[in-house]
Amino acid sequence: MSSAFDDFELKGHKFDNRFVVAPMTRTSADRKGKPTELMGDYYERFARGGWSMIISEGVYTDRQASQGYINQPGITDAPQTDAWKEIVERVHRHDCAFILQLMHAGAQFQHNEYTDTPIAPSAVKPKGEPLDLYGETDGWTDVKAMDESDFDAVMQGFVGAVNRAEEAGFDGVELHAANGYLLNEFLSDYFNQRNDQWGGDIGHRLKFVAMVAKACKDAAKSENFIVGIRLSQITVTDADYQWPEGEDAMIKIVKALKEAGIDYIHTTDTEVGRKPFKGGSNKTLAEIVQDFSDIPLIVNGGIDQRNYEHVAAHYPNAMLAIGKAALANPDFPQRLKAGDEIEQLEFAMLQPTATLENEWRWRKQHDKHIEVE
Repeated sequence: MSSAFDDFELKGHKFDNRFVVAPMTRTSADRKGKPTELMGDYYERFARGGWSMIISEGVYTDRQASQGYINQPGITDAPQTDAWKEIVERVHRHDCAFILQLMHAGAQFQHNEYTDTPIAPSAVKPKGEPLDLYGETDGWTDVKAMDESDFDAVMQGFVGAVNRAEEAGFDGVELHAANGYLLNEFLSDYFNQRNDQWGGDIGHRLKFVAMVAKACKDAAKSENFIVGIRLSQITVTDADYQWPEGEDAMIKIVKALKEAGIDYIHTTDTEVGRKPFKGGSNKTLAEIVQDFSDIPLIVNGGIDQRNYEHVAAHYPNAMLAIGKAALANPDFPQRLKAGDEIEQLEFAMLQPTATLENEWRWRKQHDKHIEVE
């Protein structure tokens, strides 16, 4: 049996395999960001399928500028928190850990119930076009560069979300500092063109991210409450972006996050084995974490039945986050263990938008519906 099925421990949580459901945007909350019963069905089917841990879709953290998509779930008030509590209970019935991903959209903003103006480190729009998969919109909105009050609001939003996530019963949170959202934008010299303490070289660009990480760690009340972070260079509309400092940028980020006390680093890329750095480095994002720290890893990027054994062996201190194969096979770990067929993802189930309603309709039409007891 592959080492992916070995026992694994993270911050006092013990798992009997290393498989994690990767965070995936589904835009299926109600208009006010309250999670729905269908979302409970969605997450519980993974828990029943043998996964050790689930990381939720990105959840917005405040009622100002953090929401990025229509029908994105939030954790900003009591109704949202109580609705999440019911879903957490359903996941925990199956001895599966549940991590809430905390996301501020930043400039990558397609819909917001509370404001028409996105905020970001600088007044810079994302490259490319918005993603129709998460709701149609007429191009990117003009962006406001963050001022002191915005920094305070963002920080308060993340810290408050940690408190509410703990109240809802989650096992931890993951700070979304990847894929072009706000915390990732601070690390980017494309988005972050500031000339104050928050911009410039990587030592300054990472400063706010490290502060948020430390504040969230300090906000957690339970000793076993996990605070992790997701990192990438790439964004959802720019798969070619690289930090100008190359490998050295990732080394400095990892060391700053270790000092902040982060419990794990979740690296993501177009492919888990891609060498993404400028300057001729032959290392992956995850290899930098592995080589320059003892921080536990979650690795992500094209992991499936063809390569999971190699990835598990190459990163012995890592869990494996799987997205596409998980959507197609919510019981992926059980299928692997039993030697059953692994189905390929049919993107038709995510059309015209990636909502759960569309997936459920497609599954019913193709006799692939997954019942939740």
